[in-house]
Amino acid sequence: MFKILFTTDSHGSTQVWYKGLRLGLSYNVNAFLLCGDLVGKALVPIVRVSDDKWYYSPYGKKETITGKNQFQRISGSFESRGFYVREVTEEELTELKSNPTKLRDVFNESVLARIEKWMTMIEEKVPSVVPVIVSPGNDDMPEIDAVIKKHPRVVYPLETVVSVAGYDMISCEWVNETPWKTPRQCSDEELEKRLEREFDRASDKKRLVCNFHAPPHNTRIDEAPKLDKNHKPVTKLTLVVKEHVGSVAVRKTLERHQPVIGLHGHIHESEGSDQIGRTLVLNPGSEYEAGVFKGFIVSIPKEQEKGVSFQRVEG
Repeated sequence: MFKILFTTDSHGSTQVWYKGLRLGLSYNVNAFLLCGDLVGKALVPIVRVSDDKWYYSPYGKKETITGKNQFQRISGSFESRGFYVREVTEEELTELKSNPTKLRDVFNESVLARIEKWMTMIEEKVPSVVPVIVSPGNDDMPEIDAVIKKHPRVVYPLETVVSVAGYDMISCEWVNETPWKTPRQCSDEELEKRLEREFDRASDKKRLVCNFHAPPHNTRIDEAPKLDKNHKPVTKLTLVVKEHVGSVAVRKTLERHQPVIGLHGHIHESEGSDQIGRTLVLNPGSEYEAGVFKGFIVSIPKEQEKGVSFQRVEG
């Protein structure tokens, strides 16, 4: 069997990223598949008052930091939860609040620096004989792709076919429409066209791995809270109402081509597995905000072996 560590939706959490590398090495995997969304959600300015004093107020309540050790501890805590920390002066904070372009530029700089740091971690910690595939997701700005591509140690899988254990693997980071207007989303009709272009690249569609960020519709791995018109969860008798939000296009193409396995993410609350005909589909889910790693060790059969198997891993 050829073992792959598959994880997704780390959303800027360096703690989750580091745990994934360590877990994969401890399980002696043959390859890593580290998938989007890679980008975090927010920037946290920490205002420098003096050489030994700072303050921050990410949740509206002002908190004071005293001493460089505490500064490093607080900064590391934010980074482990996927935030980007920026040390600023009072004047710079005022500019960030009043200038959306400046705020966007600072956020983008922080994102690209974090991705660069993660690619360097791969080079430093993972033996060169072990392939590491890094794939963006729908939340990821296009600029991160160039950072991934410039590291020859890392495999960038989009718009090409990657060989995994003698199988073709095709990838698609786009998802069906969401309420959040993310960088890589489109209608299901457009997504189906994108997916078919990827299937056309593969020489053997029955011996195929599909790395599609969107999960297939109406499965155990695409349930999320139903939202009202204000994007707030709908409840009934105090319980959150769930609905299937995955892609009809992904489901249709998997039903049509029946690859060996579909590897998905996107819906953090819907970890698990399901079956679409002969195709096993997986979503590890995500708890990046708590610094918790979630993934699967996926064992893919070699030429004379049979049956895909998987093991959930968390840390």
